[in-house]
Amino acid sequence: MALTQIQSEMIADAAVTTAKIADANITTAKVADANITPAKLSQPLTQGTAQASTSGTSITFTGIPSWVKRITVMFSGVSTNGASQVLVQIGSGSVTTSGYTSLGGLGAIAGGVGGTTSTAGFVMGDNSASAVRYGTMIIVNITGTTWVSSHSIGSTGINYFGAGGGVSPSLSGVLDRVRITTVNGTDTFDAGSINILYE
Repeated sequence: MALTQIQSEMIADAAVTTAKIADANITTAKVADANITPAKLSQPLTQGTAQASTSGTSITFTGIPSWVKRITVMFSGVSTNGASQVLVQIGSGSVTTSGYTSLGGLGAIAGGVGGTTSTAGFVMGDNSASAVRYGTMIIVNITGTTWVSSHSIGSTGINYFGAGGGVSPSLSGVLDRVRITTVNGTDTFDAGSINILYE
């Protein structure tokens, strides 16, 4: 059998037709120009509206769609006026404030480590009014209404870096909100901005 014939038969068997992809909800209208963009996807990668973290004791993002399975919380130059650790909480209809298992660790460039645990949310290990935070926390649905987190944060204010993770309790329903606050709930944000990305 000639090579070209073998190739043509292989291509024929691998051909992608609208009939073969109809059940996957991919239509020719979505791929007609050969470019897959977020607008053409039924569950697109979506960026929220950045909120200034320059005042108040908490920042909340609501209206997260029911299909979301992964949320990235982004911190840019975020600081507070006190030494209480930053805490990220999630919820369905209202914010869940208990039942978490989380740890935020802290390491210095010159050495030394520390850590903080929390049952009130996903905690970050930094605990200084001089901390200026840059980085992300990723929150992923593991099963049902339970979510796990991991984060990687650097602080230019105190030359520390932080990392950690945790797991939420089972929420009362589908996640629809994320709140960023502090462990004591009274320290106020005084610089930077926070945004979310979900998919």
